[in-house]
Parts: sequence; C-alpha cells; structure tokens
Amino acid sequence: MIQVVSPSDAEHDSGPHAAAKTIHVRVLRQDAPGQESYWERHAVPYEPNMNVISVLQKIAERARAEDGRQVAPVAWDCSCLEEVCGSCTMLVNGRTRMACSALVDRLLEESPGEIELRPMSKFPVVRDLKVDRSRLFHALERVKAWVPVDGSYDHGAGPRISPEEQEDAYPLSTCMSCGCCLEACPQYTKIEAVRRDDESEADFEQRRTAAFDRGFIGAHAISQAVLFNGHPTGRMIADERLASLTAAGGIQQCGNAQNCVAVCPKHIPLTRSIARAGRAATVWACLLYTSDAA
Repeated sequence: MIQVVSPSDAEHDSGPHAAAKTIHVRVLRQDAPGQESYWERHAVPYEPNMNVISVLQKIAERARAEDGRQVAPVAWDCSCLEEVCGSCTMLVNGRTRMACSALVDRLLEESPGEIELRPMSKFPVVRDLKVDRSRLFHALERVKAWVPVDGSYDHGAGPRISPEEQEDAYPLSTCMSCGCCLEACPQYTKIEAVRRDDESEADFEQRRTAAFDRGFIGAHAISQAVLFNGHPTGRMIADERLASLTAAGGIQQCGNAQNCVAVCPKHIPLTRSIARAGRAATVWACLLYTSDAA
C-alpha cells in the first residue's frame, strides 16, 4: 500500500489531478539479532519510475523518521539492482518480492496507502531488512549444486549437449538463490539457532548445521539437484544428490502447495523440478533397496 499526499503547495492545486509528491513508508526494524522488532514510519519525496531500493536509498539519505526524529539508516541487502543477484528479497506489502523490481508506480496502482516493508520471516534477522540466509546456501551444499571438476588443468572439450537439453535446463540455471520460494513455502519453517554462553563456535556451528539438515531442504535446492543431475558431467555424482534429497528434510517433506512456482521472480518451473526429483528419488531408492536385498 502506498499513501500519496500533495506537497505544501497543493493548496494551489487540490483537485483530483494534483501530482503525487510524498510516499509514506512503514518499515519493520530490528536493531540486532534476537532483539524486539518495532515499526518506524518514513516519508520520502516521490519521483517517477522509483523502485523500493530507491525508496530505501532516500530513507538512508534523510536518516530521519516521519516525525522528524534522527534515526539510523535502515539496513538492507542489495547488489545488482537488476534482479540478478537475488540479495534484496523482502516482504513488500505482505508479499515476497525482489525490492529492485518492485516498482512504486505499480504498487500505487495496486493499492493507495503506504508501503510496508518487512524482512523475510523464514530466516534470522541480522538487522532491519537484512537476514542471514546461511541455511539457503547450506542446502545447495547438501545437494552439491555444482559440476565437479577434478583439478584445474585443461580437460579438453566437454560432452555435447543437444539444443533440446539446453532449452530444458536453461530455466533452472536462472535461479539466483533469492529465497522467494522458501519464504512462500509452508513446509519451510524458520530455524534460528542461538549460541549458548558456554558453547564454542565450532560446537555452535555443528549444532546449527544439524538443525539445518533436519529442516526442509527447499524447492531451490531440489531444482538445482535436477539441473546438475541432468548435466553430462554433473550426473556422475547423481547418487550423492539423490541421497541428500531422500535424507531427513528431503523431498518427502514437500506438501505440494505450489506457492514456490507462483512467487518465483524468474518463473522457474519449480513444481516440474520437484516432480522429476520425486520420481528419480523413488526409482533410486527402489534400486538401492533391491540391490541391498540381493
């Protein structure tokens, strides 16, 4: 929701076509991990073609709340500003979106009011809109979402991939690990481990990693496992990926809500990947059982 008010000179043009000049923003802030969150309101001047990142930059430049109090700039993550890096995901008006591609003019058309910004709810908050996405990247490590290379010397030309295979794999390769699919998934619940006073850093990391492994792996990791299992070189360790997908927190926890594919900013066919992974995991598990029985 975006609330637009006329400027101070609006008294000279108070009709229905008066220009929109101020955007009101409500941000859910948190000063440090584990602390209480609180709402803070800001007002920034309107400009055409703004996105949410532009709004946050103006808030940082002003460093004052709507009531005039001087406040610390709002913290958030961003890098590319063109929906490639995947780092600026947040909840904009209650929906998980990329802040760089959430355009203020479109939000204004959707619902006049005020922009509401919240951090992702499935990851621990570091500060304000910045979250710790370690679990997201750990899931990619679990499924070995890469093509293994033995050494750094020249291996020569790689295996040929047909145009049909390229066309099938390309959408999966556009994943930018933004976390939108995880934020929308009802099976993906928040895991926030807190280090104990008498706990070493190594023990804490081990306990946190074990908690990550018990939680749902997520649609992004499942889709990347399908991508690399379909690669001529990547499929050499397909068994290891399938073992990860069938372990605790694996594909069996997917409830088929299909929220992931609905919110993916890259329109990746995640439900197709999940279906393919489910079939492959079932066949692999059956073959593993029969070979063990023999």
